[in-house]
Amino acid sequence: MRKFKKIAALTLVAAMAASAFVGCSSSSGSSAAGGANTDPTEPVTDASGEEISYRDQLKEKTYDGEGSVLNIYVWNDEFISRLSDHFPGYEKIDATNGKIGNVEVRFTKVENTDNKYQNNLDDTLLANGANQENASADDKIDIFLVEADYALKYVDTDYTMNLADLGITDADLPNQYQYTKDAVTDSNGNLKGISWQGCPGLLVYRRDMAKEVLGTDDPAEVQKAVSDWDTFADTAAKMAEAGYHMTSSVNDTYRVFSNNVTSKWVEDGTINIDDNIKAWVDMSKEMVDAGQTGTHALWSDDWSKGFYQDGNVFCYFGPAWLIDFSMACDQEGSVGYDGGWAVTEGPQGFFWGGTWICAAAGTDNQELVKDIMLCLTSDEETMTQIVEKDHDFVNNSVVMEAKATDSSFGDEYLGGQNPIALFCNGIETVSLENITSYDQGCNEEFQNTMKNYFDGNYATYEEALDAFYEAIKVKYPALNVPE
Repeated sequence: MRKFKKIAALTLVAAMAASAFVGCSSSSGSSAAGGANTDPTEPVTDASGEEISYRDQLKEKTYDGEGSVLNIYVWNDEFISRLSDHFPGYEKIDATNGKIGNVEVRFTKVENTDNKYQNNLDDTLLANGANQENASADDKIDIFLVEADYALKYVDTDYTMNLADLGITDADLPNQYQYTKDAVTDSNGNLKGISWQGCPGLLVYRRDMAKEVLGTDDPAEVQKAVSDWDTFADTAAKMAEAGYHMTSSVNDTYRVFSNNVTSKWVEDGTINIDDNIKAWVDMSKEMVDAGQTGTHALWSDDWSKGFYQDGNVFCYFGPAWLIDFSMACDQEGSVGYDGGWAVTEGPQGFFWGGTWICAAAGTDNQELVKDIMLCLTSDEETMTQIVEKDHDFVNNSVVMEAKATDSSFGDEYLGGQNPIALFCNGIETVSLENITSYDQGCNEEFQNTMKNYFDGNYATYEEALDAFYEAIKVKYPALNVPE
């Protein structure tokens, strides 16, 4: 979910797509005593007729008919903690090893930096074969995680299982947000991944700067000062007069613009610059020239200086995970440590990130993989636990709407503000209608090239655009660029 890095070469996609897929037979697996059905949509009762909760059923499962090892590929600790903290019966052995029933759980963690995670995953999948026919039973990948920017790279191949082949149907997922399904639906309409998260974004602002410059830190009033990009620009000028940057970097607003395009990065095999992407360039150039923002890369030390009290950044844009996991809010001296942030809608709705669980074709732990998916992404009790413990915005509209009106729920990093209602409003605008498998590479190359334009290394936008096209020709030789 966190850092988005360079996409692997599309030769992998071609190789994957060309591989023959051998169908996976259903694993019998061992259910709870008496062969209890752990489908959360079907009630199960004990001998006295009392209903057994879904989570209690899972506690009793041993998975004797499954493979002896469940291999999970991740890029950070997030999914490790979600599984270990919230899946009934998980026994933690150490940071990357555990046990569920009689199955050993092994996490392979490879960081995202410089595309290492994808490269490692790609090499292993290719070596294992389309149905992992080249891998030993204990070495087969059972689950791997993907992000939205490159999900289609794996979804549109035979290396991911259809969830229907695991026995997961639409009836199991009635309250999931549609965009989270769209992100991992292949070109044939098959759902091939599932997420416990929704990641709508909001504008995250400093309360003290809002009070000083705008006269209030009330989210409804601050929203009036950032309700569209024109008022956002006016407020940026006021912040600059007070000695503050409106945002840390031009890249803070990029995803808001790119999520609201009306066309795709690639149209009929040719690179396309959407009008909203060009609008981001124009606004960003004006802000950089006026000293209202920087050009730092996301996740750089300079970008994150605004997380701290001695920083001079008014706002960032992000979802719940950015606030609670990435803005150093648990560190003394940070803005969030004393509840110094607040959130409001901002100029446009958007989303950022999310982590999807994919079942690897050829897994010999189908029943356990299904249970993990349904427990973490469909069971309301489990998802409520995740909201309360981890402050994730979970992929369940019923759970989130209940939390939106829960007066006892608030985020300490936001001074006790309950942001759920705002997040719920924002997720309604999220659409993946214009997503393509080229998005990560195009977005990264465009931002890198435009940084040079903003920094004055290219005299004109047209000169920078030519440099972008040249970079795209190298990254994606099969694509055309406009004349």
